[in-house]
Amino acid sequence: MSKLTVSVSPHIHDKTTTTLIMLDVIIALIPAFIASILIFGVRAAVVTMVCISACVFFEWVFEKITKRPNTISDLTAIITGILLAFNLPVTIPLWQAVLGSAVAIILVKQLFGGLGKNFANPAITARIVLFLAFSVTMTNWDSPYDSTNLWVYPIDGVAGATPLALMWRGETEYLPSMLQMFLGIRGGSLGETSNLALLMGGVYLIARKVITWHIPVIYIGVVVVLTALLGENAIYHMFAGGLFLGAIFMATDYVTSPQTKKGKLIFAVGAGLFTVLFRIYSSYPEGVSFAILIMNILTPYINKYTQSVPLGRKK
Repeated sequence: MSKLTVSVSPHIHDKTTTTLIMLDVIIALIPAFIASILIFGVRAAVVTMVCISACVFFEWVFEKITKRPNTISDLTAIITGILLAFNLPVTIPLWQAVLGSAVAIILVKQLFGGLGKNFANPAITARIVLFLAFSVTMTNWDSPYDSTNLWVYPIDGVAGATPLALMWRGETEYLPSMLQMFLGIRGGSLGETSNLALLMGGVYLIARKVITWHIPVIYIGVVVVLTALLGENAIYHMFAGGLFLGAIFMATDYVTSPQTKKGKLIFAVGAGLFTVLFRIYSSYPEGVSFAILIMNILTPYINKYTQSVPLGRKK
């Protein structure tokens, strides 16, 4: 009995690390990155590389100044850079992309204590800050790159407009086809348009058990059901905007989403509800970022009220 080791959980360990998990996420984002270049041109790669470099730089500088351990090797700064870029128009001025990276890493992540302590998804929060500060450049949607290609849909007067903006303005005759929507041949942020590429990444993450299906499927399902009940084109709402990007890659963030299955259900339903409310009833045709941010803020309360009680212990 003298050799019995007493310790707190977890008692079962495997070789999974933060770095390996983040590497899987990077791999899952590659199809969307390639699609962004094919759809919007080389500048999509430039914006992405600028955001990645800036996020890594700001993390290194902040930790150097504050004498904290260097955490660049965990790859989370790279993930933040990719996701931030994917939420930006391809036409964004590069200095604004750098500013957004500073907001994501310094204000949202590091000032709250670093990885595991941020209250919200850094990329989403930075996107909202940029949108509120630079609404013109953040809504300057570019047309798909090759305007001579028969797959490309823009028409004079609406070139580059997002499908959500077209539906919001009632200009449904200019909407791209369903196939174009699924492939990503439409206006939008550089990493959100190709639902096919994002779906491939989501299937990979689920197969690798990096995420579970609960939040993405329920989130997207709620948006489809509610928009259909409100008389909207539910399929267009599913494929339009950043729903797939948000549901698969940002609403599933380990730090800012609930840990319990019941909590994930509540989170996903809430995100879907707020997304539809913003899209249908606000003056802004998209609502994914705001919806996820609201649910991020509510996550500590969801965790508190959905956590299981150990056997034999009273609430």
